[in-house]
Amino acid sequence: MAEIVLIRHGQTEWSANGRHTSYTDLPLTPEGERQARAAGERIAGRAFTAVLASPRQRARHTAELAGLTVTEVTEDLAEWNYGDYEGITTPQIRAGRPGWSLWADGCPGGESPEQVGARLDRVLARARELLAGGDVALIGHGHCLRVAGARWIGLPPAGGGLLKLDTATYSALGFEHDSDPVLATWNAHA
Repeated sequence: MAEIVLIRHGQTEWSANGRHTSYTDLPLTPEGERQARAAGERIAGRAFTAVLASPRQRARHTAELAGLTVTEVTEDLAEWNYGDYEGITTPQIRAGRPGWSLWADGCPGGESPEQVGARLDRVLARARELLAGGDVALIGHGHCLRVAGARWIGLPPAGGGLLKLDTATYSALGFEHDSDPVLATWNAHA
């Protein structure tokens, strides 16, 4: 049965430093480019009926380096909008707001977990429609793809906080018994 393959973009300067990056459109680092090519080796020979990508260059370039042709670009695959927390790290946020959690609190001036969940529900519904033709790839970002994984298996958006996802990793959303959604593979390195 067909699967939805998730690939997180390769490393950027900010992802390497733990800085929250949503709408800031950063390029991949040389290491990120290497990671993206390695992710392509992981999926070599696999045919995709559709490849959906975030509009951010780090996602689209990862797809290109992985040997994938993007068939649809959607803002629904963009990273969580961090609003006032764009470009800063979790320790910096918690210095002024002890106990803050992206998964519970969202971001002032940005998105709540429920808003991100609604976007990823739309992406998953679209991908599920396309599965009739074969495998579908989603190329996106760490937090949004973690929400996608959580939503696929019936968890609330905050459930993504339980799913670690490194740069340029491969994950697959599949089915057990042809109908029960499962995480077939998660956070696999090339």
